[in-house]
Amino acid sequence: MKNWLMTGVLMAGISFATGASAQANGNDPANPLITDKWNFRPLIVVTPDAGQPAYRHLRQQLDRTQEQFDDRDMVLYTVEGDSGTRHGRPMTAYETRALLDAVGVSPTQGVTTILVGKDGGKKVQLQGEVDLQEIYATIDRMPMRQSGED
Repeated sequence: MKNWLMTGVLMAGISFATGASAQANGNDPANPLITDKWNFRPLIVVTPDAGQPAYRHLRQQLDRTQEQFDDRDMVLYTVEGDSGTRHGRPMTAYETRALLDAVGVSPTQGVTTILVGKDGGKKVQLQGEVDLQEIYATIDRMPMRQSGED
């Protein structure tokens, strides 16, 4: 009985340590970016609130360039305060936190725009005003985009 109990305690400790390590490395299973890897280029926009001028301007650019956005296999994540969406659909608070932890930003830092490549790596991180055409040009220079593999 003691061996069984010790084994159980040991396994629980290993599971806890492994989970904590995975979360610290952005591998939290709730992180929605995991399912996007090799399929999409996430554009993540984080803002304290939807009223921020830089955020409103970026949303206007996105509305005007939806075809260019879609052509580049992009998916939009927004975090307004503590509420997150993926492609316009609400995420849970846990998913939103996992996303923010994975990219290492907080809404309190102001408007932050992050481009993640299909390989899951952070390609661009910008504060404040963003010219979406520069983001598109960055994507167009990426090896996968140039080789037509996407």
